[in-house]
Amino acid sequence: MTREPTTKLLVILGPTATGKSDLAVSLAKMIEKEKRGSYSGAEIISADSRQVYRGMNIGTGKITAPEMRGIPHHLLDVADPRKQFSVIEWKKLAERSIRDIVARGKLPIICGGTGFYIDSLIHGNDFTGVGANEELRKQLSGRSATDLFDMLQKLDPIRAQKMNDSDSQNPRRLVRAIEIATDPCIQTAPHGPNEILTIESPRHINYEPTIIGLQLPDKDLRKRIHDRLLKRIDSGMLDEARLLHKTVKTGGSGLSWKRMDDLGLEYRFMAQFLQGKMCQTEMTERLEIAISQYAKRQMTWFKRNKEIRWFETARKTAGDILAAVSHDLFR
Repeated sequence: MTREPTTKLLVILGPTATGKSDLAVSLAKMIEKEKRGSYSGAEIISADSRQVYRGMNIGTGKITAPEMRGIPHHLLDVADPRKQFSVIEWKKLAERSIRDIVARGKLPIICGGTGFYIDSLIHGNDFTGVGANEELRKQLSGRSATDLFDMLQKLDPIRAQKMNDSDSQNPRRLVRAIEIATDPCIQTAPHGPNEILTIESPRHINYEPTIIGLQLPDKDLRKRIHDRLLKRIDSGMLDEARLLHKTVKTGGSGLSWKRMDDLGLEYRFMAQFLQGKMCQTEMTERLEIAISQYAKRQMTWFKRNKEIRWFETARKTAGDILAAVSHDLFR
């Protein structure tokens, strides 16, 4: 049997505000200029669960056209923010983009901070990033399949409904489903656990990823989050939120307050401010704390993957990082 060829990917991940987009563009420009390996250049695929939505630009920190520096970007502005966009849809579009990029003789660069999007692409749909929770397993030990199924129905009714008769009566499978549903990284993902737990298992393309992780000392990261948030507020982030909601008041098709709350972080707190539930100072302070907490959850997720090569962005240049991974990436 002929072995299916592998497709090389460069993956750039890490918590929010670590400079992933800037690094991706810099590396793409270097590859384009130097014609590294057999590649004539590189193109970037966004792995961000909220930057897929149109109109959500400042609030999500979406890269601007000047910042792209002529490098093609994919999977930005591909979805209607009024409707939930799932990881299944993202993976399908990402795989299509990868095929197109490779056909043009360029290297696909996956860049973003949404760990379960990246895992769905490079590891398939088993979500091995969710580790065993021994304490939970001990608590659930001895529970009947009926009790476990009832628990799963409350956590994720869609998954429970889709289970076949065999799985719904299998305590081991039920415990694993509950384990994933209650994982803190998934519980706090922008769209919740359902979209992850309802994934089927389509054919998995054979990728060979080189994974770069960006990190900063806690103090430096908190300062970046603080400065970045104030800059976005000054740049009109609240006006963007008002515009996204505005047409609802006139019977149009803008975002409801509930939908903005579902989108999480910036849009959740801005919705509360715009409804008069808090002042702007409180909104800013609480939002900054929430973003910092989210960054910690991102690191919890990423640290499970031992294949990631971590770099501190304050100490390494794009050239340093490319040199460090060149052997794996271009051999």
